[in-house]
Amino acid sequence: MKSTTLTAATTAAALSSFLLPISSLSAAPAASARPNILIILADDMGYSDLGCYGGEIHTPALDKLAASGLRFTQFYNGARCCPSRAALLTGLYAHQAGMGAMTKDQHLPGYTGALNENCMTIAEMLRPAGYATYALGKWHVSHDENDTKNLPPQRGFDHCYGTAAGAGSYFYPTPLYRDTKFITRDTDPDYHPAHYYYTDAITDNAIKYLQDLQRENAAATAASPSAPAKPFFMYVAYTAAHWPMQALPEDIAKYKDRYDEGYNAIRAERYKNELALGLFTPQTKLSPPDNHGWDKVKNRAWEIRCMEVYAAIVDRMDQGIARIVEQLKASGQLDNTLIFFLQDNGACAELIGRSEKEKPHKDSSGHLTRRGPGVMPGPEDTFISYGRQWANVSNTPLRLYKSWVHEGGISTPLIVHWPAGIPAALDGTFIRTPGHIIDIAATCLDLAGAPYPATRNGKPLVPLAGISLSPAFTGGTFTRAAPLFWEHEGNRAIRDGDWKLVAKGPRAAWELYDMSTDRSELTNLAARNPDTVARLSAEWEKWAIADHVKPWPWAKGASKSASKSAKTPQPEEPSDPDD
Repeated sequence: MKSTTLTAATTAAALSSFLLPISSLSAAPAASARPNILIILADDMGYSDLGCYGGEIHTPALDKLAASGLRFTQFYNGARCCPSRAALLTGLYAHQAGMGAMTKDQHLPGYTGALNENCMTIAEMLRPAGYATYALGKWHVSHDENDTKNLPPQRGFDHCYGTAAGAGSYFYPTPLYRDTKFITRDTDPDYHPAHYYYTDAITDNAIKYLQDLQRENAAATAASPSAPAKPFFMYVAYTAAHWPMQALPEDIAKYKDRYDEGYNAIRAERYKNELALGLFTPQTKLSPPDNHGWDKVKNRAWEIRCMEVYAAIVDRMDQGIARIVEQLKASGQLDNTLIFFLQDNGACAELIGRSEKEKPHKDSSGHLTRRGPGVMPGPEDTFISYGRQWANVSNTPLRLYKSWVHEGGISTPLIVHWPAGIPAALDGTFIRTPGHIIDIAATCLDLAGAPYPATRNGKPLVPLAGISLSPAFTGGTFTRAAPLFWEHEGNRAIRDGDWKLVAKGPRAAWELYDMSTDRSELTNLAARNPDTVARLSAEWEKWAIADHVKPWPWAKGASKSASKSAKTPQPEEPSDPDD
């Protein structure tokens, strides 16, 4: 396969029949008092990658949303793709929704491998309230593409375009679907750009759905002038910046020479920026580097290229977000659109395609790809991750990675932008109260004025676990009655006020940290505070039993199939990839 070059001219020409010029669309009809809701979810990114969170990657669109909105400094996800997506979409802890692990059914209530019958997605909650609903990009909360109960059309979305699986080629994603039909990039009857790149495809289809709704609203208003515009709920789940490191040449070129000084120089730069921004308290220390030093790296050109491509992937996503925001602005909808941006887990330390023993490998689309040290990532025929050392940079200043529930695995930026609902006086404000991905659904319901149903298809719904974040949007505070909890592959944690109790693996000892001064989790206070450890661990056990964390597949004596499919990560080692 040849590397694909995408240019603005060829793209504009190819999409002229797919996307309407913004100027050709009439102004939006009378707005509904209820906000439009746009959730943008990034994949496998670290806490410090965005410019507005201390990074050097060029993210002007997100930086602008942050400057004219809110930034949460202590917001949390669910540590891994599937659990985070389940929690975001349902407002429940992942185990309550059946997605405590990945997409394999492990025949345990919290680990069914797909959304269960006792949960409801935000789309299912908002569609009865009159919202148009759209899903784009990565789904990954169903068993596979044949799971006819749990793909977006069965889970409340009017229209969708995306992939069911967790990872794959940016140039030939598969299995790809549009609404109820499975397609490929080549057989899609509606979308055929001159050169295909999945991040752009997600953006283009999101804009197309917004334009379609604008026309539908205009037609409805023409028929009945007093009719308000139908609001929308749109879920845009980019695969950026999940491996493989595949990007467009012009984006990669922007970062030439930017990473030549190596891991620790970039970490130090980001840490300095984070402290200057005020994201962390001055007492927060930079965690020790998880590398042997740049001077000991044998293949520096390859390592530099890996990070250049990673940055390019993030850059292209930001360009897409800018285009979606421009569409909202041009249609008069931006002010009353509540935009959330967050990430599904911390940076990814998985070592895909990085071994000396790597051989050519077929990706999920059946295309042969090159892997191994020295194979320069970027083109569509490469399949490589950016590695543990660069993941350590992405998570600056935090410890550990995706799959763990230490801060490096579960901390995410959260940007909230809503000019009609957030006073201009609060623009650029940091929200320092801890929040969790389970809170997104509750916030959407609150602001849409939609009730949470008691049942779904005759099955009782689990009560929402999250709370509304909306008080923070007007300068207030939000409080919750219970601590926050995590579990993934036996990694477990509880956050209660400034205390965080956390452990690596199902049999590891508990560690205790004071989050007010030690977000990097460097000073374990467990031995000095045995009563606090006992209290918090008891609360965690109570939650684990009540919310189907236990029984879990990582227990001694678990079935062979469960044990095989759910390998327990060892301390300081990344878990085996399943996404």
